[in-house]
Amino acid sequence: MDEKLQPIVDQLVQGLGAVVSEFRGDTSLTLPRESIVQACQQLHDLGFELLSALTAVDYWPQENPRFHVIYQFTSVAKVLFLTVRVPVPGINPSVPTVSNIYKSANWRERELWDMFGIKVTGHPDLRRILMPADWEGHPLRKDYPLGYEEPQYTFNIHDIDLRKPYAKE
Repeated sequence: MDEKLQPIVDQLVQGLGAVVSEFRGDTSLTLPRESIVQACQQLHDLGFELLSALTAVDYWPQENPRFHVIYQFTSVAKVLFLTVRVPVPGINPSVPTVSNIYKSANWRERELWDMFGIKVTGHPDLRRILMPADWEGHPLRKDYPLGYEEPQYTFNIHDIDLRKPYAKE
């Protein structure tokens, strides 16, 4: 672990009970969802001025936890990166908003709701951002039904109906 990152990680482990993991030089913390707002405030106060990514991973068919919400923080001034993972159950999945700490979280939390169906409690404007307002379901869930259409390639030209209006006769 980076020596500049060590005291920050130690503070989060002691104060919030974070679990530390490292993989190929990248440090990741796993926190309970009740601690994410406090962790974000501490990270912001410690110089992580940028929430560079916010997304989720779906572990379906596993239900508890079904999701991990992933926050990636960047300190541009200190050249530090930190990933925080928050396990979320599959039944009534929700996390508290951090948009009052990081303004960039606003649209990303809306995307989290739109694509994964993870409710962001306390969000000032939680509505769909990528899909139409009347869309049913959340497309990045692993149990979301997939549609299928046969692609047309040159090797299946004999299967393509060339009498379509755009084809010359």
